[in-house]
Amino acid sequence: MNVDVYGTLVAASLVLLLGNRLVAALPLLRRWTIPEPVAGGLVAALVLFGLHAFANVDVSFDASLQTPLMLAFFATIGLNANLASLKAGGPMLARFLVVVVGLLVLQNLVGIGLAYALGVDPLFGLLGGSVSLSGGHGTGAAWGKVFTEHHGLQSATEAAIACATFGLVMGGILGGPVAQRLLKRLGRGEGANADTNGEAASRAFEAPKAEQATTAAAFIETLTLIAISLAAGNVIASWLARTPAELPAFVCVLFVAVLLANGLALAGRPVAAHAVALIGNVSLALFLAMALMTLRLWDLAALALPVFSILIAQTVLMVLYAMFVTFRVMGANYDAVVLAAGHCGFGLGATPTAIANMQAVTARFGHSHLAFLVVPMVAAFFIDIANAIVIKLFLALPIFQ
Repeated sequence: MNVDVYGTLVAASLVLLLGNRLVAALPLLRRWTIPEPVAGGLVAALVLFGLHAFANVDVSFDASLQTPLMLAFFATIGLNANLASLKAGGPMLARFLVVVVGLLVLQNLVGIGLAYALGVDPLFGLLGGSVSLSGGHGTGAAWGKVFTEHHGLQSATEAAIACATFGLVMGGILGGPVAQRLLKRLGRGEGANADTNGEAASRAFEAPKAEQATTAAAFIETLTLIAISLAAGNVIASWLARTPAELPAFVCVLFVAVLLANGLALAGRPVAAHAVALIGNVSLALFLAMALMTLRLWDLAALALPVFSILIAQTVLMVLYAMFVTFRVMGANYDAVVLAAGHCGFGLGATPTAIANMQAVTARFGHSHLAFLVVPMVAAFFIDIANAIVIKLFLALPIFQ
């Protein structure tokens, strides 16, 4: 069964409404602060898995809107990035980057070590490490092709996609429970840091359910900036393709948006923060809904036992690392809790999952300006550069020669 682009948009919207109802109706989901797109998307994915397994019916959605929505989300992150704020948060950003790089190295060490112990090619350890988990679907597919063409590893791309899918699911599920556990250590209650002073503009992604007062002119102006960011970012990405400086398209889009926002601010024409928040949160919610409802869970069921064992170990590593390294290094306070939840999101899944995790936590327990300043920049920009360096260093080891 093939669903066209309009049907896919309807389905994604229904998934979001379902997630909203599920979180409102089930105390367990609220207690573990599961993001609404994750709750609704996983139910949809399970229904599709049931149709595939028991009725031999495969539903194929039109994914043409998924990439533009993801890029629009990253553009709004860039438009919301104030370089003066980033400079002020520089020390914390640098500290978090060190924490993130530490996880990249550990993920690959655990993956390679278990691959050896289980008697499989150590390249599968890298695929089940930072390549597909911290890297996500795009990085996993790119490196999977390299592993097949240059290292002779068969089915590497398929394995990478399956590993990234597993990570996306677990990254969205684990952020809330990890935050809940850490909050118990702090003795934190709901709403303890609620911000009611109406500064919605300064917390664009922290209050996804807050009403954003905007105008048609501001909305259209923001759409124009997003469109410029997407167009220019894709041109830059095409220029950098197949060069040593190659970067994913979303990083280039984010970079252009940062330049636009700060250039306009210097010219005395700051972006309309309320419109940025509104478009960003809608793009994020729809992207996650589409990504999760189109998961091919049967690909996970087909994972070989050794690779699946590696992924289970990586999940445990992520939980322990977030609780005992990310939380403590980042200050062992409420901001560190939100950072740990976000780290679970992109350490196993992707940046949108990290933002959704943090939104679910801050919606219940109060805002964290630091987390929403640091995580998007590290998860959307620095991690891809750091991950590429780490992967190349591991591939230089004698075992891969």
